[in-house]
Amino acid sequence: MQESIEQYMQTVGQQARTASRVLAGASTQTKNNALSAIYTALQNSETAILAANQVDMTKAHNNNLDSALLDRLELTPTRFKGMLQGLKDVIALTDPIGEITDMAFRPTGIQLGKMRVPLGVVGMIYESRPNVTLEAASLALKSGNAIILRGGSEALESNQAIAAAIQHGLTAAGVPEHAVQVINTPDRAAVGQLITMPEYVDVIVPRGGKGLIERITNDARVPVIKHLDGNCHVFVEAQADLQKALPIALNAKTHRYGVCNAMETLLVDENVAEEFLPRIAELYAEKKVELRGCAETQRILGESIVPATEEDWYTEYLGPILAVKVVTGLDEAIEHINKYGSHHTDSIITENFSLARHFLARVDSSSVMINASTRFADGFEYGLGAEIGISTDKIHARGPVGLEGLTSQKWIVFGDGQIRQ
Repeated sequence: MQESIEQYMQTVGQQARTASRVLAGASTQTKNNALSAIYTALQNSETAILAANQVDMTKAHNNNLDSALLDRLELTPTRFKGMLQGLKDVIALTDPIGEITDMAFRPTGIQLGKMRVPLGVVGMIYESRPNVTLEAASLALKSGNAIILRGGSEALESNQAIAAAIQHGLTAAGVPEHAVQVINTPDRAAVGQLITMPEYVDVIVPRGGKGLIERITNDARVPVIKHLDGNCHVFVEAQADLQKALPIALNAKTHRYGVCNAMETLLVDENVAEEFLPRIAELYAEKKVELRGCAETQRILGESIVPATEEDWYTEYLGPILAVKVVTGLDEAIEHINKYGSHHTDSIITENFSLARHFLARVDSSSVMINASTRFADGFEYGLGAEIGISTDKIHARGPVGLEGLTSQKWIVFGDGQIRQ
C-alpha cells in the first residue's frame, strides 16, 4: 500500500507541475472563464454537495468530534451561498500576474524592474472546513498556480463533491483539469509524500490544529507558509470608550468560537477593571462563556470565576472559554501579548491615539488593530476576496494570504545591445 501511495502522489505531483506551466502563461480572461465555469458547476451541484456534507456530519457526530470541528465542517445553504460569493469576488479581483513595477534606468543604459509571477505548485493541507477547498482552488487559479489539496478525513465526502464540480468547470473552460487536484485518500502517508516532493511542489500551506502545523513544519522539505494557532487578544486600555469596548469584546469572542481570529484572552487595564469587568461578564454569561481569570479578576467578579493557570494564557480554546487578566497598563499588556500570543491578531481599545500608535509599533503580530474586533482578520474582510490561510510567519507572506501571497517577483532587464565592461 505504501508503494501505491507513493506512486499515486508522484503522478499527482507530475500532473500538477505540467498544469502549472500552462497556467503560468494563461491570460486573465482564460483564468476568469475557468472560475466562472466552476461557479456554474457548483450552482448545479449544490444539492449533491450539501448531501455529501451531511454524510460527513453524520460520521463526525458518530465519532464524537468536538463542537469546534463540527462547526467548521458543516456546510449550510447560507455558507454555500457565501462560498459562491467568495468565488465571484475572486473573479472580480485584479490579476497580479505580469505586473511590472520599480522600473529604473541604470548608468549602463539598461532598464530593470520586477515582474510578478506565480509560485508554481501549491500544496495545501487542511482540516474540516470544506469551503477551504473552493477558496484555495480559486485563489490558486487566479494567481496562475496549480494546487494539490489534501483535506481532513472528516470532510472527505464534501471535498470530493466540491472537487468534482471544480473538475467539471475546468474541463468546460478548456483549462488543464489537473490544475486543481484533491487527494482522494485519507491515508496520512499521502501527506508525508506531498511535503517531501520539492521537484513538484513549490510551497506547502498547512491549515489546521497546532499538532498538524508542527508536524508539517518539522518534516517538510518544501517551504511552508504557516500559522501555529490563533491565540488572539483584546486589550481594554484605561482611556477606552467602554461603549465601544463592550460590543467589541463580545463580538471578538462570541461571533464564532471555532475560528483562528476569535479572541482567547481579554486584557483589562486596572483603572477601568472595576467598571468594565462586571458589565462584560454579564454579557458573556448570557452566551454561557466560561471565564478563567487572574486573582484580580476573581476579586472583582467573585470566586465563581475559574482561576486562570499559566497554561490558560497560552491556550487557543476554540470554544466558549475566555482567559481574563487585569494589567497595570499598556506596557504589561504588550509584554503579555508578545510572550503568550501566537502573533496572529491583537487589538487595543482606546481613545488615546499616541498609545494606540505605540501598541501598533510594539505588538509583534500579523494583524494589529485599534478599536475593532479581531474577527476582522480575514481575507474577505481585508478585500482579498478569499484567503488560502493566515500566516504568522514573516517570510514570505504575513497575515491573510490572498492572491499576492501566492506570487513571487523576478527581476527583468531591458537592454539595447549593452555589454558589461
